[in-house]
Amino acid sequence: MLETGNSQELNNKVRIHEDEDQDPINLEDIDNILELEEEQYPRFTLAKNKARFLRMVSWYKAKEEWLEVAPLSGVSKLFKQQSKELEGIRANKLDYEMELETGTLTPSQRSYRKDELKMCKVQEMMAVHLIAKMQMKIKSGRR
Repeated sequence: MLETGNSQELNNKVRIHEDEDQDPINLEDIDNILELEEEQYPRFTLAKNKARFLRMVSWYKAKEEWLEVAPLSGVSKLFKQQSKELEGIRANKLDYEMELETGTLTPSQRSYRKDELKMCKVQEMMAVHLIAKMQMKIKSGRR
């Protein structure tokens, strides 16, 4: 049976190891993730999130290129889809934040939730950036 002092030491060690895997730059300092060099990309501990992130970057870059030549009707349709998806991303992000605040997770559950939360934040940033570009295209197309 662990004493409270020992479990506190264990929690501190887990936090130290979590902090060692920090990103090269703070997510809040980034305007557009798509403009980052590969070595500046956020780091994920889960291989599935690393792969998912790279697929997302590719998808969002392709959509930004498509926006330059896209018809207004296509942009409007994608705008609606992305706005709806953004709601889901934000709901997931809130769920992960709330789970992490409870303090009842095991170290591995905590690590998983932190990785998923980071993925939600990154996806939210890319979606918001794309939505803003689509809004500008829609407004300029209606003039």
